Amino acid sequence: MKLNGPALSSGGVLLCLSRPVVLLFAFNPRRATPTMLASRRLLSLFALALIAGSPGLRAQTAPAPTPAAAAAAAAAPAARPQPDPIDFNDTAGWQSLFDGSTLAGWDGNPAVWRVTDGAMVGEYTSPEGTRNPSTFLIWKGGEPADFELKLEIKMEGATADSGIQYRGYYPTPAAGATPAPGAQWAINGYQYDFNFINTFNANLAEAGQGRGVIAFRGQMVRTEAGKRPRLLSQLGTFDGLGGHYRVNDWNQIHLIARGNTLVQMMNGHVMAILIDEDVTKLKTKGLIGLQCAGPGSVRISFRNVWLKTL
Repeated sequence: MKLNGPALSSGGVLLCLSRPVVLLFAFNPRRATPTMLASRRLLSLFALALIAGSPGLRAQTAPAPTPAAAAAAAAAPAARPQPDPIDFNDTAGWQSLFDGSTLAGWDGNPAVWRVTDGAMVGEYTSPEGTRNPSTFLIWKGGEPADFELKLEIKMEGATADSGIQYRGYYPTPAAGATPAPGAQWAINGYQYDFNFINTFNANLAEAGQGRGVIAFRGQMVRTEAGKRPRLLSQLGTFDGLGGHYRVNDWNQIHLIARGNTLVQMMNGHVMAILIDEDVTKLKTKGLIGLQCAGPGSVRISFRNVWLKTL
């Protein structure tokens, strides 16, 4: 920095730079006379006035970009478009399986199932600890193979146990055995599992062939004949994904069955995926059933049931 001005005194120094900027250096107030103090105040005001008017200290406007820079900015790729968010209420191309007021098209135990407030409701009002039989409300409209199913479910009662059976089938009774009461409302098959306390919710299980839970919540699993199921990927933690379950409230369920791949979603989050390559146990089509089970007093409600055949 080039200095053009001389020092005035040891009590105060005025330095003139190559631009009109003034700097005042401190002096020893014990040695200052009243005249020196007055002069210093005057110099301070003078310095501030010069600084305010200095073009070197004014805010500078950014220079306009050069043509080359402007062309480069225009050629830069735009942000990649993201998929549109899913609208659970978009039902274009879907078939309604529930008319909102009757159980038309469904078959279930009339002592358990009814329609209340626009929902299909399965309910037991047994004393605490009483083990209620598992029973299904079964859709009689066909046995879809590749499809998507979406619905809403709400569970009430701490012991409520439920599920969505799909690609289901009626169990074969043992030779000579008398069917148990309510056997006409029991089906096996893949199951999207539920319970009120959230220890089963969104597990992908199977009833009837001894496999039980195949893919727990948060897992993508592959099965092959003669081998144990193998974990392909972790979709999230069991507890973390369980946090998307809404207690005592409606939960939006979306299920996809295409070929040997089954995908289970809840409230917009993938919960479990199964690639079933065990040809000895794979089911490629079957019944759809809604389950009511659990001891004591329980209530399970379903509404907005929609099917899309793929």
